Amino acid sequence: MSGVMRGDEDVIPHAHPRAQLVYASVGAIRVNTPDGTWVIPQTQAVWVPGGLEHQVCAVSPAEVRHLYIDQRQFQALPTQCSVLEVSPFLRELILRAVSHGREYLPDSPAAHLMAVIGDELQALEPSPLYLPSANDRRVIRVMEKLREDPADNRGQEDWAADVGASGRTLGRLFLRETGMSFGQWRQQLRLQEAVKLLAEGKGVTEVALILGYRSPSAFVAMFRKALGKPPKQYCMDPVMAPSE
Repeated sequence: MSGVMRGDEDVIPHAHPRAQLVYASVGAIRVNTPDGTWVIPQTQAVWVPGGLEHQVCAVSPAEVRHLYIDQRQFQALPTQCSVLEVSPFLRELILRAVSHGREYLPDSPAAHLMAVIGDELQALEPSPLYLPSANDRRVIRVMEKLREDPADNRGQEDWAADVGASGRTLGRLFLRETGMSFGQWRQQLRLQEAVKLLAEGKGVTEVALILGYRSPSAFVAMFRKALGKPPKQYCMDPVMAPSE
């Protein structure tokens, strides 16, 4: 199944009996689950196990492909949301498989194609663009305010005072709730926001300034260190804008 999503479009949280592979061949999407959030650029796809509640949102105009897979046929696949890099070969496999629709016979060409995709899915790896959620109300409050303004450069002590905790307590809560330090979580948030802004067509310098970096070079260095690629590789190609 495939479709075009607007940059402000999302779907209500839901679950499928079968597992799902979600891929944006154009643009970028965000996948929300009870455990956290993934931002998925054109170079990646997200695996959603069957029965897991999730929500797919377009963070820029996007062409989204959905593959539905009987997870029982691939016992080695993970039981939690995971992300994999989409090679040119896998991209073509996904685009071809979507054209066959949701239903296919066991020995059909579509079934053989899905078997090859299943082999490729064995390479699933954790995404560096994953952002965990939290349950503690003080951590949630900080997260919400940073989502509203990712460029806010106040330190951990300032945020702790804002939510009625000590800096040490807030740091301990972030580690317990997310497995990340406060600084690591904020950087992950900025990475997600950077991918979103780049997919919308904004330039690297503009994104760096929006996110509060003192210079574009500092932003590029952080981005390359975290994702292994320069931000220009995540910029939306105007030739690849979503079709109507």
